[in-house]
Amino acid sequence: MKKLLILSPYDGFSHGFWREGLADYLANEFEVTQCTLPPRFFSWRQRGNSLSFALKPSLQQSFDLIIATSMTDLSALRGLNRHLSRVPAIVYFHENQFAYPGDNTVGLLERQLTSIYTALSADRVCFNSEFNRSTFLAGAKKLLGRMPDEVPSGIANSIERKSSIVPVALDIDPVKSSGPPGARLKIVWNHRWEHDKGPGRLCEVVTELLRREVDFELSLFGQQFSKQPPVFDEILEMLYANGNAGEIGFVENRAVYLAKLSAHDFVLSTADQEFQGLAIQEAMATGCIPVVPDALSYPEYIPAKYRYGTVVEAVDVFLSHRTAEPLSLERYAWSTVGPDWTAMLRELCP
Repeated sequence: MKKLLILSPYDGFSHGFWREGLADYLANEFEVTQCTLPPRFFSWRQRGNSLSFALKPSLQQSFDLIIATSMTDLSALRGLNRHLSRVPAIVYFHENQFAYPGDNTVGLLERQLTSIYTALSADRVCFNSEFNRSTFLAGAKKLLGRMPDEVPSGIANSIERKSSIVPVALDIDPVKSSGPPGARLKIVWNHRWEHDKGPGRLCEVVTELLRREVDFELSLFGQQFSKQPPVFDEILEMLYANGNAGEIGFVENRAVYLAKLSAHDFVLSTADQEFQGLAIQEAMATGCIPVVPDALSYPEYIPAKYRYGTVVEAVDVFLSHRTAEPLSLERYAWSTVGPDWTAMLRELCP
């Protein structure tokens, strides 16, 4: 059996979900070794992962194929570890360093350049959405165009030629909606409690729902951290003060989490950054109607009538689509995604 190495140097929740699902799917064809690093100390992880990985005992052996996330400094790792220097490699982009919101530019140039080096070092490059691919390639072209001299031509084009779209696969089968919402709308917001998921816009949506006297209940799921945007305190205060608070807090057990999602009518996104939208897709698969920004990766799989441009339009979607037909998520099922992986791996490792 051929040997596959999966590398995830910043193994956060979504990265771990992708990695474990892929390893399980490929276990019948490959002997899979998974090597991860904890999702903390972001700057050190981004710059030092090649050193952290290079001398690990589990990597001092021969492999037939590598699949690494885009956080991996693949070009440096191959230079530091001779066992990996000529092994065919696929790099998987969950996100890219050119499309994050905010003004935190500390170390950004280095992260962006490293991601370009990693993509160049790979034999194949996969993105989880067309939005992810297009923003990466546009950002790479723009960045390299600013460099003063000695930039080889066609870098972004060479990456594009070896790229493809392979989304993170869902681990649940889509179900039909349980029926029209009742008088009280049950809404869930199931994202990380961080600035890039748009808590300011979430606060505005809650304010508008209250202003228009909509009878609603809002649950806030998703991973929380020791430090989180203070606007969440304002959101919770409004919800509890007006009797609109549903369930609040991260749900550890996945089966329980999916069951709780299915008890809601709508799933809301207020994100400023979303490269695929796994949280929205999970809720859709349990029967929730999506209400999402008309931007990012959402237009790739959510019809326009469920997308909004303004906060007022978001509330209009809640009120206008109290029933909805099931939306197709077939392209995100393992029955579709799995064969794409198998074909690509067999091409690189016949």
